[in-house]
Amino acid sequence: MRRHPSPRLAVRALILQDDRLLLVNAWANARSDLWCAPGGGVEPGQSLPANLIREVHEETGLTIAVLDPALVNEFHDPASGFHQVEIFFRCRITAGSLTEAWKDPESVVTRRQFFARDDLDLGRIRCKPDSLARAAWGTGLIYDPLELLAR
Repeated sequence: MRRHPSPRLAVRALILQDDRLLLVNAWANARSDLWCAPGGGVEPGQSLPANLIREVHEETGLTIAVLDPALVNEFHDPASGFHQVEIFFRCRITAGSLTEAWKDPESVVTRRQFFARDDLDLGRIRCKPDSLARAAWGTGLIYDPLELLAR
């Protein structure tokens, strides 16, 4: 097993609009059907909210306000030693709307869509982390301990 020097830190946005959660498919060329909250890796020297605002805009074209933290999630890949810690923040849209014309400059996010809670709870879509719906539609801060990386 290859060891990474330290866990990677990432931030993700929980954006509810009309009681539906915004998720993205962050697999180039749609290699996977796995959906996740928009966001990504933290750049040193920028606050977590500044990183999240940048990442959400890159992936969706939306401008957001970052509110309270909702979830701290960890996942890892035992085969590679990769370990990521994600901090999910409740957010609200302040400008923009989803459009098919928007393209992720890094060409990673290929699809973006709002989903109802039943889509997540009833397994109509595959998404991670397991606590995503509880965090998005709940209150307070949740800690979701180490889970295996899903592809």
